[in-house]
Amino acid sequence: MPKKIRLGILGGGGDSLIGVLHRVASFINDNYEIVGAVFNPDLDQSINFAKEIDVPTNRIYKDFETLVEEELKLPEDERIQVCSILTPNFLHFPMAKKLLENGFHVICEKPMTTTYEEAKILQDTLEKAGTVFAVTHTYTGYPMVRQMREMIKAGALGKIHKVDARYYQGWINTIIHDKEKRSSVWRLDPKKAGISSCMGDIGVHAFNMIEFTTGLKIKSLLCDFNYLYDDNQMDVDGTVLIRMDKHVKGVIRGSQVATGEENGLAIAIYGEKGAFRWEQEKPNFLYKMSDTEPVQIYKPGHAYNSELSLDGTKLPPGHPEGIFDAMANIYLGAARAIRGEKYNDGEFPTMLDGVRGLNFIESTVASHKQGNVWVDMD
Repeated sequence: MPKKIRLGILGGGGDSLIGVLHRVASFINDNYEIVGAVFNPDLDQSINFAKEIDVPTNRIYKDFETLVEEELKLPEDERIQVCSILTPNFLHFPMAKKLLENGFHVICEKPMTTTYEEAKILQDTLEKAGTVFAVTHTYTGYPMVRQMREMIKAGALGKIHKVDARYYQGWINTIIHDKEKRSSVWRLDPKKAGISSCMGDIGVHAFNMIEFTTGLKIKSLLCDFNYLYDDNQMDVDGTVLIRMDKHVKGVIRGSQVATGEENGLAIAIYGEKGAFRWEQEKPNFLYKMSDTEPVQIYKPGHAYNSELSLDGTKLPPGHPEGIFDAMANIYLGAARAIRGEKYNDGEFPTMLDGVRGLNFIESTVASHKQGNVWVDMD
């Protein structure tokens, strides 16, 4: 098999931040080549954008259906192997389902679908297809997050007592207080974004981070949302109490109206032997705390780190790596899976993570709407 995996892109054109992130991530380890796309619903805009980023225009299609139809006409060794879905949320499910049914691998932005039921249907589809499906919970790609996961797995904290994860942003402040704006932006439209804004967009990252690093599953939760305005249908702030086991509890805090906050994802995990703390805005520092010893700071690239952490580190110690590198690590893991190579199960979030995420989102909404009560997760 040739080194470069043939990649198709759905969405992410123009000035899309997520589009740049995925394209750069796919290039970083020299594993992918973009060969086809539908960057924009308007064909002319898609073609012009392809020219801007130097992607051949002969396989820029007018819509998703045409992409699938035309690619299947090509010999297997020429057609797109994997598609990245970077569209608004409501398009994730129909696109992913059709791609899987036609034998394509998929790399999908989160949330994977807009409902838990769709997620379970997609899981059944994947089982029949036998292809690779990666969900881009980007922050799992940071070397120090991977280091934390491996150390916890090895027993560094002993029994886990408590977990505190938060994801604070303030960007929606510029929209939510203007009635016309909050009624028109797609992220606050349930038909396009799904049933949740704050928990569906960023709270689910904190949820995923907890399960990824601790290896534990959240069993039940109690949620309280804030919508700020009666005519706003989507949560923009919320607090979730979680139970992972009888004596393992914690909290997830999410907000899109935390004034002045930028991308404040952080997690702290407390156990009988010690604790870990990590912040996305300072991703190269993993703090290990103890009641009996000074605080220890782990940094990327050093020999004391785990194989999984070092595999995701591209530069020598002291050279900062960031969000592009984290996403690139997910693309790297997906490439290994697509090629049938050996890989660590922490290299990229899978369909199961996507299903768990939708289970979490719907459970938080149910908890709030039922009067802030405890709801069991599947």
